Parts: sequence; structure tokens; C-alpha cells
Amino acid sequence: MEIINQVKNQLSEVGLKATHPRIVVLRELIVSNNHPTAEHIYESIKADNPSISLGSVYRILDVLVESGLIQLVSTRLSSKRYDGNMSPHGHLYCLKSHKIQDFYDEELYALINDFFRKKKIRNFKINEIKLQVNGERIDPDDEITLI
Repeated sequence: MEIINQVKNQLSEVGLKATHPRIVVLRELIVSNNHPTAEHIYESIKADNPSISLGSVYRILDVLVESGLIQLVSTRLSSKRYDGNMSPHGHLYCLKSHKIQDFYDEELYALINDFFRKKKIRNFKINEIKLQVNGERIDPDDEITLI
């Protein structure tokens, strides 16, 4: 029940009505850590929420991205992937498996922010900086970790 209240608060903080479909989709995205597609979210929620269509999931995700509650994650595939984790972090994207993994490095983000604070980009205001590293997992049985 705590997660439901958190989701309701997040929706109201950005001026969105806390409708049942929005609550269900945002909750699913927050508890998921695998950067799902709209189809994956739909498959996860449809048994308990048969009145929510795949089209509704797509529309809700668009609204949630636009409101800043979730983010879109880039892939080389045509399907969009979503992330409900809005804390500062980057992504490691495997070009072979198309898996996306979060990574956290405060030192790296401090360097990047410091760089852009010192270097001015004429006629451009930075709203956010996202870091994604594309590569290939060397050993498919081993986890990707920063050393």
C-alpha cells in the first residue's frame, strides 16, 4: 500500500490525476528494474487489470515521460524502453542482448557537470545530462560491474 501512496503523490505533484490506469502503470515501472517496453508492462498488468489496453499503456507512458516522472532509455531497437528510476544514474546498454543495466558513479557525474559548468555552450541551456554507454557483454554469464 505504501508504494501506491507514493505513486499517487508523484502523480499529484506534477499535476496529473491519480487515475487507476496511471497508478498501475507507474507502480509497475517503479518496481521493475529491467527497463521494460510498453508491451512488457502491459503483459505484467493485464491479468489484474483487464480494462487497461495496450494503447492506454502507450498513452500513459507518453504522459509520464512528458511530466518528468519516468524517462525514455535509448536502444538500437525500434521499441521504446522506460525507466522509473529518476535518481541520477547512467545506463550500460549491451548491443548483443539489448539488456540495459543502471550504473551509479557520483564522481563521473560531478566531472561531467563541472565540465559543462566551466565550458559554456553558446545559445543553449542544458536541462539534463544523460549518460549511456553502449557495448557488448564479454562473458554472458557474468554480471556487468564497474571496478
